Amino acid sequence: MDKELEYLKSVNFAKQLKKLNKKLKGKTVVIYGAGILFEKLKNNYDLSGLNIIGISDRKYTEEAEGQEHLGYKIIPLDRIADYKPDYVLISTLKFLSIMDDFKNNVFKGTKIKVLPLVDKPFFTLLKEIFE
Repeated sequence: MDKELEYLKSVNFAKQLKKLNKKLKGKTVVIYGAGILFEKLKNNYDLSGLNIIGISDRKYTEEAEGQEHLGYKIIPLDRIADYKPDYVLISTLKFLSIMDDFKNNVFKGTKIKVLPLVDKPFFTLLKEIFE
């Protein structure tokens, strides 16, 4: 088993996903982070309970808009707000600085909420802050 899948099992992502599905029922979601972690999530977990309207990543340019990645419509970062999602879920292992930037800059003044797709234990987060 690879390290991403081991990590997802160690944080009990299946249980997190159930809670997320319940919390975000009827809400629209854009996933930010289209790398290895999201590929593992997509290929090993049922994300159909989340109303994912697109996927974004800093590597996507405006030319890629509307194309697909892993079955989801590509949305460039600077166009996410145009789609008016209820939530942007961060799909990266180190998400604190991205969340901070999104809340205080990128989506400031919008109603878009930002959450990690895969949450971490509190002490793991603390360790990251002080690394």
